Amino acid sequence: MEVKLSGDKIEQLIQMGFGAKEKMFTIENLVPGSLRLVIPYQTRMLRPGNVLSGPSLFTAADLAMYALVIGHIGPEMMAVTANMNLNFLNKATPGNIIADGRLLKLGRKLAVMEVSLYSSADPETLVAHATGSYSIPSKK
Repeated sequence: MEVKLSGDKIEQLIQMGFGAKEKMFTIENLVPGSLRLVIPYQTRMLRPGNVLSGPSLFTAADLAMYALVIGHIGPEMMAVTANMNLNFLNKATPGNIIADGRLLKLGRKLAVMEVSLYSSADPETLVAHATGSYSIPSKK
């Protein structure tokens, strides 16, 4: 398993693909089979009770998986989420969302991954764990 794109290139591709004007996230580390992605904290990530919301954590997990896939197969923007399961484990204190992703299997048609989610406000506490798969388009 080899990395085909740099973290910077993945960030640019995803930002362009989503039409984002501001930087959405940073890939802090990318090596064969894994990455660390950080989404900067914004108050809109909060839900009542002053905790990071489920949709914000889901977004982080999905972005980490997408970044892992295109980082390993190249700039194939039409890779799509096929399945996602997210378990919320602990209160997510407001802070940057840290997503540690791991590529479990990369096949011709499907990539299977897991992502551990943390808050920078309490980086030792696992707040959620996601597993999922991405469908990889056929090469023509």
